[in-house]
Amino acid sequence: AASARMGCSTLLITNNSLKIGEMSCNPSIGGLGKGHLVREIDALDGVIAKAIDNAGIQFRMLNASKGPAVRGLRAQADRKLYKQAIKSLLRKERNLKIFEAEVIDFKIDKKKSIHGVVLSNKEIVSCETVVLTTGTFLNGLIHIGDKKIPAGRVGEKATYGISKTFKKYGFNLGRMKTGTPPRIANKSINFKKLKRQDSDEKI
Repeated sequence: AASARMGCSTLLITNNSLKIGEMSCNPSIGGLGKGHLVREIDALDGVIAKAIDNAGIQFRMLNASKGPAVRGLRAQADRKLYKQAIKSLLRKERNLKIFEAEVIDFKIDKKKSIHGVVLSNKEIVSCETVVLTTGTFLNGLIHIGDKKIPAGRVGEKATYGISKTFKKYGFNLGRMKTGTPPRIANKSINFKKLKRQDSDEKI
């Protein structure tokens, strides 16, 4: 979206176009860890904050009783509404097209300059610049107890082609853990004993 707004002819290549705007199991934007990042993206006219304005169901300032250094604005989202908002914002970008495919390699010349990407069907998409967003899909692995399942998210396959390409060009690959909290059965909770937590009236 950013490159399209700058006037560049932009192609967004994604494994599954239906999953654009898909949120994690904890659908929130901001918070103590990434709140500053969301604000920086928003300052550059990014789409995250615009989408959450249309999809937010609760807005709170975390640690409001403590000093400014540890406060963090967090918005909980309706996952379906957020997904709709992201897709709507992307559709408005005139210079942006979306293409469903898997990128497995780069087209690189002898001077080590990228001139395109190679798709899983061996088709080459020529370009001047590549922006790679890895997410959790590159060489992705899900741990459930003692089981290990190759996947990007549950129900979605991981991608391995680009991982092999990075190794080929001498990059060191590592793995970052994204922990998922255990689920609690709705029927096991006595909601009458819980304190209601509404959105902040003023942010």
